Amino acid sequence: MAQIKEQRTLILDAPPTVMAFAAVGSKKEAEGPLGGYFDYLDTDGTFGEKSWEKAESSMQKKAVEKALNKCSLSPSQIDFVFAGDLLNQCAGSTFGLREMGIPLVGIYGACSTMSEGLALAALFIEAGFAQHTMAVTSSHFCSAERQFRFPLEYGGQRPPTAQWTATASGAAVLGPGQAPPYVRAVTFGQIEDLGVKDANNMGAAMAPAAAATLQRFFEDTNTNQDQYDLILTGDLGQVGSELFVNLMKAQGYDLGSRHSDCGLMLYDRKTQPTVGAGGSGCGCSASVLCGHMLPQLKNESMSNLLFMATGALMSPTTTQQGETVPGIAHLVWLSSNPS
Repeated sequence: MAQIKEQRTLILDAPPTVMAFAAVGSKKEAEGPLGGYFDYLDTDGTFGEKSWEKAESSMQKKAVEKALNKCSLSPSQIDFVFAGDLLNQCAGSTFGLREMGIPLVGIYGACSTMSEGLALAALFIEAGFAQHTMAVTSSHFCSAERQFRFPLEYGGQRPPTAQWTATASGAAVLGPGQAPPYVRAVTFGQIEDLGVKDANNMGAAMAPAAAATLQRFFEDTNTNQDQYDLILTGDLGQVGSELFVNLMKAQGYDLGSRHSDCGLMLYDRKTQPTVGAGGSGCGCSASVLCGHMLPQLKNESMSNLLFMATGALMSPTTTQQGETVPGIAHLVWLSSNPS
């Protein structure tokens, strides 16, 4: 059973394995630095559907199917799937997975959903409640714009602090620990709110949550940045990443080159200037993790990764009412070694 450290970090005694993983994206993701790491890329973002919302559901379903095929499992062999997205009622996940017949645990952590789902999927296996689980999430630029901002036809201007919602999905299959990557520990974050009200500056809203969660993990495990190959946040973008690094430095942790952000890895801000401060959306960190990072842990070219997806817990209604943008960050320690 998992050992609780200070009621915040759960150390897994029998670390589960991430058996298989898959990343799906679209045109803009294909044009970015990580385009070659995706399992499937749709050139126009429709995924053969007639609406952006249906396209997102199709994208998430495809990611699940790709991951299952890699480990030769059928949907009936998955005990639980932990899934969520940015749409109201998690519609992307609901309609994408409704025909698969897998017990669904719907979750919402905004852009932190992949780390939240991965953590829960691992804990269910470690506790003996399941043999095989899945974590999956997605986001679609067009469906997110329609819900959170303006119709695409409006052509609204985006400030420099704004981030580009990735049209992407990532899915991971977990099972009993037999080979890397292993899930060694998880730290669930708490809501941090320093009063940021600008919905076009989510990096600033989420950075305090990322710093708080990472500091708790370091304190609970009596470790620091030097014991990990990479501390991967997502998706703070340029603005949030700078704030996060400064906040950690103020607490005595100089992350230096050990930190990177999924929102800065997925796109090239010089050749893709429309992405603004970087990538965002549930699918951003999920696709970077499943397409680029987990393979490195699997082949043991990387030993220890702290994956910490971040989320801005807002809604269109709360934004219109002038509310703040609360942030949250959940951390998952992934390793090529089970102990």
